[in-house]
Amino acid sequence: MRQDLIEKGYIPLDKSWMIRMGVLDLVNGYRDGVKYLERHQEELNEDLKSLYRAALQWDLGDSINVGESGTLYRFLKFASWELGLDKKFVLQGTLKDREICDDPKIVDWPLEQLLTLDNRTSQWASASVLMGNQERVQNPPYKLQVTYDAVEHWKTVRESGEVWKPRFDETIWAQASAYLQWLKDGKMDFVPQQAEDYCFSRAFDIMTAEKGKARWPSLRGHESNRIMEMEKALQEREVTSRDHRVVQSIAMLKKSKEGIVNPDCVNKSWPQFWRFLEDSPNLFS
Repeated sequence: MRQDLIEKGYIPLDKSWMIRMGVLDLVNGYRDGVKYLERHQEELNEDLKSLYRAALQWDLGDSINVGESGTLYRFLKFASWELGLDKKFVLQGTLKDREICDDPKIVDWPLEQLLTLDNRTSQWASASVLMGNQERVQNPPYKLQVTYDAVEHWKTVRESGEVWKPRFDETIWAQASAYLQWLKDGKMDFVPQQAEDYCFSRAFDIMTAEKGKARWPSLRGHESNRIMEMEKALQEREVTSRDHRVVQSIAMLKKSKEGIVNPDCVNKSWPQFWRFLEDSPNLFS
């Protein structure tokens, strides 16, 4: 089913992987990331469009528009500090309201200390690894392990004179597959792996708010406080959230776009979402 969903265009590119590839290219003087994103503009989510725009702006001036991507903002801000640059960053949407560290001294911090920042997000630690920090954290958070894998892949292919390989979003694929199973059988075999699984898990009663809060403190620092936002959305007749993960999860639970006030917010991570939801009754047969 995985390859079938990908080939039919329902699963987006993995923005976490692609942003890491793009930043590694950017700080090491390669242009392959920009060229790839340029060729695939029509299928990009909003965060990858922000990556494309920021990559172009990086070499042209001091003002970088990172859109609403906290990942991209932290990675490029850290790179700017590390490289002694004076880049200014333009933030959009909910990113303007998030509490994010603004201390350049953190470039000298060890990874364990970086992992304490901003509700324990792993993004600062990942930024440090992308910039060459070779520390290894035992039992790293999910996204920090993605960063380790990304750096290893990027270095291996570059040493061979080749170009890195894109990836499709395994987190969204796993949720989509579990949802199709639920439609077909009325039950779901889904194990949450990371914070981006929380909204989906909460919507389908796989995880409680208390367990989500304890397991992933960083849930409070995304497009919304996802612990509170999910509880609110589960009670609303009209879902007013602008958080893409919340909206996707509630729409799947309701099997409908009806009552979603901000449907376009899904473009941040899954621009194919509404087509997937509409076609989903015919995808599991």
